[in-house]
Amino acid sequence: MFNLALLAARPPEWTHEQFIDWWRGEHAEVTYPLPGLRAWRHTAVSSALEPRSEGWDGLSVLSFDSEQAARAALASDEWARAVAHVGNMRGKRIALLGDEREMFLG
Repeated sequence: MFNLALLAARPPEWTHEQFIDWWRGEHAEVTYPLPGLRAWRHTAVSSALEPRSEGWDGLSVLSFDSEQAARAALASDEWARAVAHVGNMRGKRIALLGDEREMFLG
C-alpha cells in the first residue's frame, strides 16, 4: 500500500467534536469517490502523549495500491472537489505521502 497521511487541527472557532463530525461526515462524503482509494482509516485524537504533540484533532490515512495510484487520485477532479470543500478553513494540517510496511500484526 501507498498512503496519504493527513494530520489536522480544527479551525479556532470550531470545537473538536464539530471538526470530527464534519471530517467523518460531510467531508468524508466528498472524499470517498477518490479514484483508486482502497482504504481510509481515521483517528480522532483524544489526547497528546506529550506537550510538543498537542494541538491536533485527527489523523487520516488514505491508502492506494501504489504511488502512481495515489498521485493519480491527487491529480483528479475528485481531489479538487475535496480540497474545494475544505475551502479557506483556518485549521492547520500536515500532509505526507509514503510507502506502507506492516511491522507487526498481533
